[in-house]
Amino acid sequence: MRGVIFNVQRFSVHDGPGIRTAVFLKGCELRCGWCQNPEGLSAAIRLWHFEKRCVGCGDCIPNCPEKALASGGPSRIVVDQMACTLCSRCIEVCPSGALAYDGREAEAGEVISEVEKDRVFYQVSGGGVTLTGGEPLRQAEFSAEILRGCRQRGISTAVETALAVEEGAVDMVRPWVDLFLVDMKLADPEAHRLWTGSSNETVRKNFERLARQGANVMARIPLIPDVTATEENLRALGRYVRSVSGQIPIELVNFNPLARDKYRRMGIPYCFEGRLSPYSFSEVNNMRSYLHEAV
Repeated sequence: MRGVIFNVQRFSVHDGPGIRTAVFLKGCELRCGWCQNPEGLSAAIRLWHFEKRCVGCGDCIPNCPEKALASGGPSRIVVDQMACTLCSRCIEVCPSGALAYDGREAEAGEVISEVEKDRVFYQVSGGGVTLTGGEPLRQAEFSAEILRGCRQRGISTAVETALAVEEGAVDMVRPWVDLFLVDMKLADPEAHRLWTGSSNETVRKNFERLARQGANVMARIPLIPDVTATEENLRALGRYVRSVSGQIPIELVNFNPLARDKYRRMGIPYCFEGRLSPYSFSEVNNMRSYLHEAV
């Protein structure tokens, strides 16, 4: 079974308990304005140009048979994604590694072998593998094969998901998942549609169904300035999660502005350009109190 991934991050400590290997899969139904991994939104593989690596030689431009590359100024190459056929000729002639694909095809067995390399760290820390993205359930069959293979090898499994997928995709992976890390973004359906491009109806149906089935679930709320990180939204999400089950923990995920360079590289406007730092510990702690008061 083959799928499309865009990163394998070892020694991750923010994607579930313990030390984990996070496998990032391409493709997502949602279009959140704050997405930390915009390269994972499209299921297609794209060519990226890294300005800071570029030496400005321009050798890539005449070596593109489709004329998909053009100069945009010193150390700036403009990529016509519609014309690019991913032939790799530009990558081969680039002397500084300034051109690269934002993803690659991989066999499930290849991913499992990569995950197995850090088995000793999982054993001592209570960690394992986490499939994330993008939305890993967009590639449910591929995800299920990776998760099944890891589980059979005694490796703990987790999936980070927005649950904005068909029930069948959730059912396909559920037998092999030890922990679902579910992104809960906005309580109001219209606000959810405005900021993600989709209502939260499917998300809630899948979330409630997992709870009824006794799955191990954690709700995670990204703290996005003036969007999700408001008292009204946090109280509403706290009430909702506890109405589904009082046993489901809720984690607040601090705002991270480091994705802005990815947006610039992809030519996508970044909605939070003016926000330069995450929330302070006291600010996060204060917001956490809204969840407890929402019982």
